[in-house]
Amino acid sequence: MAMALGGSGRGPKADINMTPMIDVLLVLIIIFMVITPLTPHGLEALVPQPPPPNQKPNLADQRTVVIVLEKDGSIKINQDPVDQNNLQTRLEDIFKTRAERVVFVKADPDLEFAPVARAIDIAHGAGIDKVGLMTAKMEAGQ
Repeated sequence: MAMALGGSGRGPKADINMTPMIDVLLVLIIIFMVITPLTPHGLEALVPQPPPPNQKPNLADQRTVVIVLEKDGSIKINQDPVDQNNLQTRLEDIFKTRAERVVFVKADPDLEFAPVARAIDIAHGAGIDKVGLMTAKMEAGQ
């Protein structure tokens, strides 16, 4: 291999040294590999699926538990009024005999998120595995 020393009157060479650029790129790749797993994930939520058309409702659909949060602060479980202080014990009573622990939360569109988060937290405290969120569009079947 020959090495050019810039002699013989040709003057200095203007070659790019690739080593520092490769070092910088490798450092950036390592930084992105470390940061990527730390990105926050959103709330994992279940969405009730509408039944296929021309299908009769079965007993499983009648066993769906829906916590309804009204704008005035009242709470209902499947249209039965419940006090917020008794919500956890009522949910524990409902899910004593059920193998599938799924509940859906439906709130008034004008309600702030804090009561919804409180209801989700109470449901998790009652031992419910999965909490889904219902919206007006889902209920209308759109």
